[in-house]
Amino acid sequence: MATAVTSITLDTPAADFRLPATDGKIYTRDDIAGEKATVIVFICNHCPYVVAVIDRLVADARLLLAEGIGFAAICSNDAAAYPDDSFANMCRFAETHHFPFPYLHDESQAVAKAYEAVCTPDFFGFDKHLKLKYRGRLDEGRTTPPPAGARRELLDAMRMIATTGHAPEHQIPSIGCSIKWKAQS
Repeated sequence: MATAVTSITLDTPAADFRLPATDGKIYTRDDIAGEKATVIVFICNHCPYVVAVIDRLVADARLLLAEGIGFAAICSNDAAAYPDDSFANMCRFAETHHFPFPYLHDESQAVAKAYEAVCTPDFFGFDKHLKLKYRGRLDEGRTTPPPAGARRELLDAMRMIATTGHAPEHQIPSIGCSIKWKAQS
């Protein structure tokens, strides 16, 4: 069942983290922060919403990175219950799709909770001061490609944030599979 972002508190500061990535390195929030702005997106390997957008997401990330906007993806799903989202499978997914950005593993799920992430994909666009300015979607495609000529909402919003410090007033929340939370013990 699809889950959508329902709560957005703009100007919330980006929570710090220290997470391992599929490239063998450890990254903090400040390591991935761009000079002009930063995108953090929660994804996973198996969600049909992520699978449908991943190549468009990678293409837009390449453009944003080239423009001084930091970019990272985080997988917080419970890999014990969803083995497709294991760290080994994250490594394969990142390689298959030629990620130009760090793909981070949030095994404890603490980072997803700190960001109040709810679905995959779930996009967080921050200004150069790491204040939340965008909590929208990539584009209007869901599990199918967007119509020809559709706006590239994340790309446009992040360019606006990088240039002006402001985001579009109208932001359409992302929708996708729910984060697969670990059972409470």
